[in-house]
Amino acid sequence: MQERELRALIDNVRSGELPRRSFIQQMVGLGLTAPMASMMLMHAGVAQAQPVTNYKPTKRGGGGALRVLWWQGATLLQPHFANGTKDQEGSRIFYEPLAVWDNDANLVPILAAEIPTRENGGLSADGKTVVWKLKKGVSWHDGQPFTADDCIFTWEFARDPATAAVTSGVFTPVTKIDKIDSHTIRLTFEKPTPFWATAFCAAEGMVIPKHLFGAYSGAKSREAPTNLKPVGTGPYKFVDFKPGDVVRGEINKNYHMPNRPFFDSIEMKGGGDATSAARAVLQTGEYDYAWNLQVEDEVLKRMEAGGKGKAHIVAGGDIEFIQLNPTDPWTEVDGERASVKSKHFAFSDALVRQAMSLLADRQSIQEFIYGRTGNATSNFLNAPARFRSQNTKWEFNVDKANQLLDAAGWKRGADGIREKGGKKMKFVYQTSINGTRQKEQAVVKQACQKAGIDLELKSVTASVFFSSDVANPDTYGKFWADMQMYTTTMTQPDAERFMDQYTSWEVSQKANKWQGRNITRWVNDEYDKAFKAAQSELDPVKRAALYIKMNDLVVSSNVIVPLISRPRVRGANLKLVSSLSGWDLDFSALQDWYRGEV
Repeated sequence: MQERELRALIDNVRSGELPRRSFIQQMVGLGLTAPMASMMLMHAGVAQAQPVTNYKPTKRGGGGALRVLWWQGATLLQPHFANGTKDQEGSRIFYEPLAVWDNDANLVPILAAEIPTRENGGLSADGKTVVWKLKKGVSWHDGQPFTADDCIFTWEFARDPATAAVTSGVFTPVTKIDKIDSHTIRLTFEKPTPFWATAFCAAEGMVIPKHLFGAYSGAKSREAPTNLKPVGTGPYKFVDFKPGDVVRGEINKNYHMPNRPFFDSIEMKGGGDATSAARAVLQTGEYDYAWNLQVEDEVLKRMEAGGKGKAHIVAGGDIEFIQLNPTDPWTEVDGERASVKSKHFAFSDALVRQAMSLLADRQSIQEFIYGRTGNATSNFLNAPARFRSQNTKWEFNVDKANQLLDAAGWKRGADGIREKGGKKMKFVYQTSINGTRQKEQAVVKQACQKAGIDLELKSVTASVFFSSDVANPDTYGKFWADMQMYTTTMTQPDAERFMDQYTSWEVSQKANKWQGRNITRWVNDEYDKAFKAAQSELDPVKRAALYIKMNDLVVSSNVIVPLISRPRVRGANLKLVSSLSGWDLDFSALQDWYRGEV
């Protein structure tokens, strides 16, 4: 086998397109041993996730406290208002969906009795209906029974425009839900729906109790006391919550899965930064687990050498990227900053955006910052492999950027900063406070200086930047800056929910309390048309081609600048056995975590 072919296979394992076991079988067929094949993946930075079926404890509880670090502390515990991963994870301790994704991109039932298929009558031949059979004998933490009524209410709650739920896009395609019996529901879609596993699945599909939220639908949704004191069906029951600081839960002794959970309590500690979180797990062993270790790879390796923990690198579709604001974030139009009716003084020019893309030194960011924890990319959509475009490429070229800016009429002033029409090329470039991100900002700023562009680097506390606080001007959903950078996570092995971030109906604006997923506010009719076509295209090859077209449209517009395709990097105590997936939340299989032996 040629080296290029081998690297392609490893990339497919990393992206989730090729199951790990299939790779190992192919290598064994070529004469390698299974351990050698596993070692190849390990050296390539593809960690093995513990499968859900590998559950060892034989009784519920007795495992003591599970202490985890989320350096972006949760700010709310209502999954349908969770605008960032930290809030989704905090909510997931208590709430559950009908099913989750494992690391091999398989749906695994949680509150569902089984996964709908054509064989069991759950999926219709025309792709318009899905029947979910719900697990019986499940109770909410207050003892009330979980039934079909809770699922129907969750659908009504999330799709109500007055609720302004961030999950509305997941539930809106479902036009009707019929209650077949107390534990069976039938979802009806307006048109054939090839990827039906969105509503009620994974990160955005958590079910909430009707008896506690029923009086707080629509405009009153933010007033519900349960927004901060969750009552779910999950493995842990709510104890305490200090927004931005700590979430505490205790074992649910009536949990619906046998011998689960193992731990008697959980503490999700927020705040700090990624480096200190990595140190507390990998070096000192103070905590059992740390999320999102966006830390320079050389630093991680030094910490791992201490022998207390190790970094888990899990393949997925997450992307670190820069957004260029095509709207005016500094001027109000009809009482709204960054209105879709406004235009940015520089980034409304396609030549300027193209120049900015040329000033992103992706190779240096990969080599000197991310190492094994990230790969330079020109695509927004990088995984699974069937959705990855071969039509784009990235280039770092300061000279070419200068030529484009000259052609666009931006001339250097006496201070070296370009100007045009009385406006200088001075941009505010914001991101969350994180050592790695500040280094990325510095790399981009250095290149921009060579092109006559002055960047003001702004860093916002992560718990603020990624919050859904409608009163805070510094949230990434408002995007009241010229440029911003963060990672968007792919929480399912399909492109539909990931690529709706550039549709016109998802524009983040005052009307939806800045909860829309299209934060760039870039609108393109051709993109919208391709997205709608993909929603009902049952041919997987044609559907993949449509998503590749969408990727190419937004990338070629240069309203975004993809930087690094990021596998998920987590830190864990050597004794902690966790079931991690690159396609769902870290806590998607929290009930299966336990402490084993080294």
